[in-house]
Formats: sequence, C-alpha cells, structure tokens
Amino acid sequence: MLDLIIPSMMTMMTAATPLIFAATGELVCEKSGVLNLGVEGMMLVGAVFGFIGATVTGDAYVGFLIGGFSGIMASLIFAVLTLLLVSNQVATGLALTIFGTGLSALVGADYVGETIDRIRPLYVPNAADGPNVIQLFLGHDPVVYLGVLVLLACAGFLSRSRWGMILRAVGDSDVSAHAIGYPVIRIRFAAVAFGGLMAGLGGAYLSLAYTPLWAENMSAGRGWIALALVVFASWRPIRVLFGAVLFGGITIVQLNAQAIGLGIPGAVMSMLPYLATIVVLVLISSNATRIRLNAPACLAQPFRPER
Repeated sequence: MLDLIIPSMMTMMTAATPLIFAATGELVCEKSGVLNLGVEGMMLVGAVFGFIGATVTGDAYVGFLIGGFSGIMASLIFAVLTLLLVSNQVATGLALTIFGTGLSALVGADYVGETIDRIRPLYVPNAADGPNVIQLFLGHDPVVYLGVLVLLACAGFLSRSRWGMILRAVGDSDVSAHAIGYPVIRIRFAAVAFGGLMAGLGGAYLSLAYTPLWAENMSAGRGWIALALVVFASWRPIRVLFGAVLFGGITIVQLNAQAIGLGIPGAVMSMLPYLATIVVLVLISSNATRIRLNAPACLAQPFRPER
C-alpha cells in the first residue's frame, strides 16, 4: 500500500508547488487592490527564461533565480501601464498573458527538446528499500519546501506585520491610505513585483523540476487555476495551501486514471482540474456576501493621487 500512497502524495505536492508560488504572489497583489490576470503569461516567461538560464549556466538553481527575475520584469510592464498610466487592469492583465505566451514561444523555439539536470530531491531511498515514510517528508526538492515557507511567511506578514497591515489598508481604501500619507502607488508597485516574482518562480519550477524541459504553453492553464485559488481561499494565505494541494491531487488523479486504463478518453480526464476549478468557483460565487466581506474593497479600481 505504501508503494502506491507515498509516490502519489509526493507527486501531489510537486504538482501543487507551481500553484503555491503563483497563487501566493497573486494573493499579495490582490490584497494591495491590484488585479493582475497576467499570471499565466508571467509563468511562461519565468519557465522559458529559467530553462534558458539553466541551459546556459549549467546550474538549475541559477535558472530558477533567472525565472523569478523574468517574472518581475514582466510584472513591471503591467505595473507601469495600470498604476502610472491608469489603464484597465483586466484588459492589461489579459494582454500580458497573450504577450507572455507569444514571447515564450518565440524565445524558446530553439530550446524545444533540450534537456537539463533537474533540481534534485533532498533524499532518495535505495531502490531495494522502495518508498518509505522518510521520503514523504524529506524526499522533495528544496523548492517545494521554499514554496510552503514563502506562503507561511506571507501569512505572517499580512496578519502580524505593520507593513502587511498597511498593504491591506491600501487594498481596502486607497484614498484613506493616501490621505494619511502612505505611498499607495509605490506599495502597489512592490506588491505587483512580488506577484511577478512568485509567478516567475512557479513557471521556472515547471521547466526545471516538474518536467525538466521546455515546451510551448507548458503551464497548461496553471496561471488561471492560481487566480481561481485566490478566490477559493477567500484571500487567506493558509487556505491557498489547502487549495493548491487539492488541485494538485486532482491533477494526479487524472494522470493515474489514464495510467491504469479506465477506458475514459484521455481528453476528458485532462479536463478534470479545470472542471474542478469551474465547479469550485460556482459554489463560492453562490455566497456573494462572503466574497464581499473577504475581497479587498478597492480590487481592480484605478487610483489617482489627486482624488
């Protein structure tokens, strides 16, 4: 039984890690009052530049950092357009996704089929021993633990730190925060850049650890799932972890179902994570009161300092 349970649980956490990074970054961004729908595009930018960085330097960890930096650069395009030029956040975020998809396909065209040394787990059991409980806790690569630590750090930052409370205040009433002297635009710039960093790291994890190769559109909608996760979690960081593991588990279920040959068409099984996302959002949307109570009051609303 352990031979089946432990590998499944480990793969579940691996599948959840890109979602944890991307959703954590988007949650902080939305807490500041900014809605960035460009998560998918930033993940693809992070994935391709992270893979190129690892290929050129021969170090997957350097590639991982490059992927995060690439996500920041992509997010700053969004920040300039929406925070300084006051463009529509929804339209700009969609444009960023389209831009990131096209840029990644163009830049990564020469790297399709290339292979690299993936980011390795901390602990690998002997082949003769097979999977064991130690592997369940120590058998992940360091990035999995980093994702959980960043999520917990963000939870503490938002709920207990002075600057976290200021960021939440900016998201709930930007005019009031500006009136008492807080730099709303700079705070939102920092939140958007952090969201880009997390999305870039999530994308880089896909190409450097989850499937150590580059393929066009390899994020496969995970950026959109990360956006849904923030709503699913009611803008609460700890719930993001639960939601990411849940959606990671659904991904693994559909892969295992195809492997054992249930006779269900593969295309139908591949739809499961996205169908689950739609179902969850429909269920959550039925309680409009809870959404209004938890969502930042100024989410996606433009801010002009002269108001």
